[in-house]
Amino acid sequence: MDRSRLCSLSRLTLCRPVLAMLRAPRGYSGASQGDPGKDVLEMPLPPWKERPNESLDTKRARLLYESRKRGMLENCILLSLFAKENLSRMDERQLNLYDQLINVPSNDWDIYYWATEAKPTPAVFDNEVMAMLKELAKNKKKEQRLRQPDLEYLFESTN
Repeated sequence: MDRSRLCSLSRLTLCRPVLAMLRAPRGYSGASQGDPGKDVLEMPLPPWKERPNESLDTKRARLLYESRKRGMLENCILLSLFAKENLSRMDERQLNLYDQLINVPSNDWDIYYWATEAKPTPAVFDNEVMAMLKELAKNKKKEQRLRQPDLEYLFESTN
């Protein structure tokens, strides 16, 4: 092939054979009807363990972190806002209920659907903390919630 013809070809045309070899195998998205999802790899999560000797300050700090690092943006925003508004005033029993709520279910979408009342909450998680989360999710003040709150509020004085 002469040099002028080679230079006129697009980069995509030249790279297409290489890109075809690098293409990842098909993954399961659940979008197609009748797809049994046999190619889904389910990885078991370690079981949740209660931490009876954890101090309340350490528990609050851990729950703040776990509320912000969820793996799905919707819960990162919802739970980090909940943590900002509630963790500092929750008692030990409420903190334990919240700990179970965000760490026992293996699917973060379940937590989101329960909080937004798209699906009914299972009895084991239907408690006062879930009621507080549902109330926050209603966003009655119509606040714009596009990102997690900054952490500066942790260092503000309460005077």
